[in-house]
Amino acid sequence: MSERNAGIKAIKLDMNVNGGSFVVYPAVLWDGENAILVDTGLSGQSELIKSVLEREGVPFANITKIIITHQDRDHIGSLPELVQASGGTVQVLAHEEAVPYLTGKTPLIKSKVTAPPVQVDVTLKDGDVLPYAGGIQVIYTPGHTPDHISLYHIPSKTLITGDALTSQDGELRPFDPNFTLDRRLALKSAAKFRELVIETVIAYHGGVCTGNIQERLNEILESESRGSGEES
Repeated sequence: MSERNAGIKAIKLDMNVNGGSFVVYPAVLWDGENAILVDTGLSGQSELIKSVLEREGVPFANITKIIITHQDRDHIGSLPELVQASGGTVQVLAHEEAVPYLTGKTPLIKSKVTAPPVQVDVTLKDGDVLPYAGGIQVIYTPGHTPDHISLYHIPSKTLITGDALTSQDGELRPFDPNFTLDRRLALKSAAKFRELVIETVIAYHGGVCTGNIQERLNEILESESRGSGEES
């Protein structure tokens, strides 16, 4: 896996929802052959996503793959539109547990609606290392949802948390308990991050964190463990 010309960045997606602002931070990774978008915002955001990508220097025409961290509608909403806009050339990657939800065979767990079906081209599992952008490790992190994954960009030591952790004002924060289906399992999943050397975090809700990542992670795990009555 070559690290040459490999990169990663968070893009800010400021969506208008019922007259209000709803901000999320998808990630984009690239190398000389592939550009990869991680998560797709709510439905109806394809033009916004295209314009943001263009502004960030990664035109949508360069996107070859979309990785979905989990089935929630604010992560998969614009996926069908983006696949269609690509003429079906964009590959969709997701954890094997996500496949029934993304293909429309099983209603989404939280909303109970059936998502517009999208073909999943590559199914992922824990420990997979994708040979793109210098290497992307798949970490299975269920709890928020049963199909949740996080991603670790090996060259830059960047963790893409999905909703396994959040951030606020550049500080790493715990997962949101109000939207987490199994808090104990989510805590065990977040503990997997201790095995990584992390210099940067991209949290879908909150954006980029740098500095004292391991210290904050330990604080979060210890605090959440006490709250749940478990040891981290």
